[in-house]
Amino acid sequence: METPERITDSGIAIKTVYGATDLKDFDEERQLGEPGKYPYTRGVQPTMYRGRLWTMRQYAGFGTAEATNQRFKFLLQAGQTGLSCAFDLPTQMGYDADHVRAEGEVGKVGVAISSLEDMRLLLAGLPLNEVTTSMTINSTASTLLLLYQLVGEEQGIKGDQLRGTIQNDILKEYVARGTYIYPPRPSMRLIVDTFAYCEKEIPNWNTISISGYHIREAGSTAVQEIAFTLANGIAYVEAALAAGLVLDDFAPQLSFFFNAHNDLFEEVAKYRAARRLWASIMRDRFGAKNPKSMMLRFHTQTGGSTLTAQQPETNIVRVTLQALAAALGGTQSLHTNGFDEALGLPTEHAAKLALRTQQVVGFESGITDTVDPLAGSYFIEALTDEVEERARQYIKTIDDMGGAVAAIESNYMQSEIESAAYDFARKVERGDKVVVGVNRFSEEETTKADVFPVDVLQQNAQVARVKELKTRRDQSGVRAALDDLAIAAKGSSNLLYPMKIALARLATLGEVADVLRAEFGEYEPH
Repeated sequence: METPERITDSGIAIKTVYGATDLKDFDEERQLGEPGKYPYTRGVQPTMYRGRLWTMRQYAGFGTAEATNQRFKFLLQAGQTGLSCAFDLPTQMGYDADHVRAEGEVGKVGVAISSLEDMRLLLAGLPLNEVTTSMTINSTASTLLLLYQLVGEEQGIKGDQLRGTIQNDILKEYVARGTYIYPPRPSMRLIVDTFAYCEKEIPNWNTISISGYHIREAGSTAVQEIAFTLANGIAYVEAALAAGLVLDDFAPQLSFFFNAHNDLFEEVAKYRAARRLWASIMRDRFGAKNPKSMMLRFHTQTGGSTLTAQQPETNIVRVTLQALAAALGGTQSLHTNGFDEALGLPTEHAAKLALRTQQVVGFESGITDTVDPLAGSYFIEALTDEVEERARQYIKTIDDMGGAVAAIESNYMQSEIESAAYDFARKVERGDKVVVGVNRFSEEETTKADVFPVDVLQQNAQVARVKELKTRRDQSGVRAALDDLAIAAKGSSNLLYPMKIALARLATLGEVADVLRAEFGEYEPH
């Protein structure tokens, strides 16, 4: 009897049964290897979760620095093992809370940080030499990193004691997300300057988290997610090499950020294929010698775009499946979404339940007892090969166009993602793709979910705080430091050194961004 054809969102046809003939050309040493060794298909550490579980890093950030500081402490008390911070749109776009364009957006989708004083409040009472901190920030990543370093120095913590990650991935902003400020090429300079600065000043910091997450959120397939992410990674490596940096000095601090969706096995195959593909790119294309330069280390977040406002508690099941996929795929850290995030920021109840989901998967499921437990499965190995091959084809196309920056400038990646998103939406609309509670098993909502409240008074307080700061600081010292930053922007010296001096003198994030806007201009999409 014929069975209905099953095709993944990446267009990969799934057979009814897999067997040895599906792996007839399989070379175990070349394609699988040992955990912790090239090509890292099975993971970047020899013992993986037998040695240490992934970092449980729940995303938090809203309102003022004080409010987010309290959420950080709540999550740490609940057993979280790393901090992860979201910033509001004005902070992401280089505007202070008192800017006219920030009105109505202060503290809404993340915390508002306009100055060193805000960062002090955000990190108050937190042991920065003990916790790792991830900051989801791109255009203004260097500014936020320097503010973090300055608070660490005030606490007596040296740069080599600070550990964490800044996203700092501007290319995907042009492709999928939109929180860019400057055009691509000066933005790439700022990123490379950050690589060079951290190599000397904050050597254990992950200088970039090359992000497929937002590419997937914009509607890409799993194959497009890793292909476009690794193509962007290639562009960052090439830019750093062109600036004179040494590959094996900066490459070990590159990290990645991926999405986790509901197709469990395609997601596992995606992570395994991404590791193998990046290892070969770094060794064979760039000539990396340091094994750490070839390791694709990544953070995962469960898929926000998969969450439904209808029957929101059903999202708990989706998030659990996605967490399983990330763990089976070998992630280094994980954020699990709150079930209410299709309605607003996660409530404390939803945030704690999301953390508990990770803890149950990590401590009760048994999947952490052995490394890469799905290895050797006819299906998983065949699917990993197929995902890798399709991603390679995309990367070759981008290479032929002149690389990721040229592909972005010609709108190639954007149009591919838009096409994939349209196809998925049509499948949902036709009922070919089942979304429980939306196009099947729907029901009339009878209960109203709790929604995280937005505090207008907090927003007003943040605006007032920034205005007051600007009246009492040493204005001449701030102006002189910003002038030095402008001189550096006109030349070729590293921007982060004069930027740090300006921030230490209480120049604001918006003022720093304005200096760079004046020199670099602002990006206008086609």
